[in-house]
Amino acid sequence: MNAKPSAENHLSSSDSRQFSHVETWIFDLDNTLYPHSSRVWPQIDQRITLYISNLFGLDGLSAQALQKYFYHKYGTTLRALIDEYDIDPHDFLDFAHDIDHTDIKLNHGLGEAIEKLPGRKLILTNGSRKHAENVAKKIGILGHFEDVFDIAASNFVPKPDRRAYEIFLDKHGVEPARSAMFEDIAKNLTVPHELGMTTTLIVPKTFDPFRESFEQEAVQTPDIDYITNDLADFLRAYALPAK
Repeated sequence: MNAKPSAENHLSSSDSRQFSHVETWIFDLDNTLYPHSSRVWPQIDQRITLYISNLFGLDGLSAQALQKYFYHKYGTTLRALIDEYDIDPHDFLDFAHDIDHTDIKLNHGLGEAIEKLPGRKLILTNGSRKHAENVAKKIGILGHFEDVFDIAASNFVPKPDRRAYEIFLDKHGVEPARSAMFEDIAKNLTVPHELGMTTTLIVPKTFDPFRESFEQEAVQTPDIDYITNDLADFLRAYALPAK
């Protein structure tokens, strides 16, 4: 039986980088800015499986197995399909993100916390701009962000590849040593931390059966300064300027 993620509300390492110097706040989108009860990722995952099933003429289980193989080998299924089969990435993204947004709820607390952060706010996602904007709008936070840097903007090089971050930093003129990164997958924080960012891992409050266990672990490594299962509360407690 899968256990719940082993995180308290907030965990930090003894030598955590702080937030007082931060001028740019960088947020991943999926499973970072919304909880898994929003049913966003399960739908995307199913759409990717269906895409592979249609592309190769496979049954659902075989398509899902191939999808997971691609994910583990290339970091994203899309990268594998571009490199090995030269698919149109825009068609893939449109298909994968054609989902129902009904269960995405307004999050006034998160919106207020992000709005009060001093400086620039950006979304850095392996998904598409359209998907990020649709989801962020439903949450009620889109207007707080300066821009969305999506997978197309990185020339379809996904996180955690260092090139994706370097393209992002260059395009937006971001100084990593004066930035903070919030992300739900631990390995995607390794390069940001190496570059000098303050890093925070977002884990779910309860186990998400639609994601792999390793993606939900409260991994305590030198690359991760903080861990939280409540982003809005964490921002209020750690990142907002003291009154």
